[in-house]
Formats: sequence, C-alpha cells, structure tokens
Amino acid sequence: QLQLVESGGGLVQPGGSLRLSCAASGSTLYSETIGWFRQAPGKEREGVSCINSSGGSTAYASSVKGRFTISRDNAKNTVYLEMHSLKPEDTAVYYCARQMFGVCIMSRPESYTNWGQGTQVTVSS
Repeated sequence: QLQLVESGGGLVQPGGSLRLSCAASGSTLYSETIGWFRQAPGKEREGVSCINSSGGSTAYASSVKGRFTISRDNAKNTVYLEMHSLKPEDTAVYYCARQMFGVCIMSRPESYTNWGQGTQVTVSS
C-alpha cells in the first residue's frame, strides 16, 4: 500500500524559500502522477502543482507559477516542491497525493488518493 509522507515545511520570512518533499513507502512512485495541494484555515483545499510519472508534464496554479517548481527523483521515490519568493498568502498545510487516473490536473482533489498527513508552511515576518 502506497504511503506518502510530506516534510520540509516550517516558518519562513516573506521572500524566503523552502523545499518540500513527498516521500513514498510501501510502493514505488515511478508510474504515478503526483499532485501538491494546500489548505489554509477556513479555506478549501486547492491544487498547487502536479507532475506526471516521467516528469515531462507539469502544471501549476496561477498563484504560484514562476515561484514554485515541482520535480521528482524516481530513484529516491520522492517528489519535491521548491518554493521561492514566498508570500504570507502561501501559508497553509501542504499535502501530496496520488492521482488515480494518471492525469496531471489540479482542479479535482477528489480524483487524488493516498494523501499524506501534510506539512505546515508559515510565511510571516
């Protein structure tokens, strides 16, 4: 059974950077499309980015495009989310999950499964 574990969150000042990791255990990630989502208090979960199994196709929410980069290292069974120029509005719990149909889309979180427990990102001075 695939399990995903997020790490790398923390407190960072506006304009700072973080790299989140989504590590898999129990199965391999090499054939899976993975998405990153975030949820701020009182708000719905929103898609941030996704990457297909080969890494050749990626997508980003308009709010993070140009600041965040998704990548994967299938040898390490890990997907990364590099976040730069962080803003207070990026504050949220960040989750990774597996797309059930192998399609890199972020508009339908219900099509993802194997959610991790999340990692908190707080952007504040």
